[in-house]
Amino acid sequence: MKKRIVMVFLLIAAAALPAHAADDPLTQGARDALETFTEGCRQELTTFCKDVTPGEGRILACLYAFQDKVSLRCEYALYDSIGQLDRTLANLSYAIGECRDDLKAHCSEIKPGEGRLLDCLNNKENKISTRCNNALKDVGYKK
Repeated sequence: MKKRIVMVFLLIAAAALPAHAADDPLTQGARDALETFTEGCRQELTTFCKDVTPGEGRILACLYAFQDKVSLRCEYALYDSIGQLDRTLANLSYAIGECRDDLKAHCSEIKPGEGRLLDCLNNKENKISTRCNNALKDVGYKK
């Protein structure tokens, strides 16, 4: 349970990125995982943690304190949200690996974050390698 709570804490931290980063696939993946977690654990959050001020891991600490009362639905939501976050990170790792040379050649002047590197690759679709284009399509990062 402790490992799951740490992973969910990481996904919540990632989902807390600025709203203008919503087009960033990593941010969207984290937001989806957070939604899975909050929907699946709604009962626990409203029953045990309703008076907890969100932030700095307090919600997850609350769930950890009541781990013996966490429903199977919430436990499944924790696993599912971790799986979603793992897939998001694996997709990102795959795309970066396949596009590393293209990023260096065509987007080195772009400041990372908020989907800017992905936008750069998509805007230079005709210049980037087939390998990179295919990776972006494979993981759904192609606009």
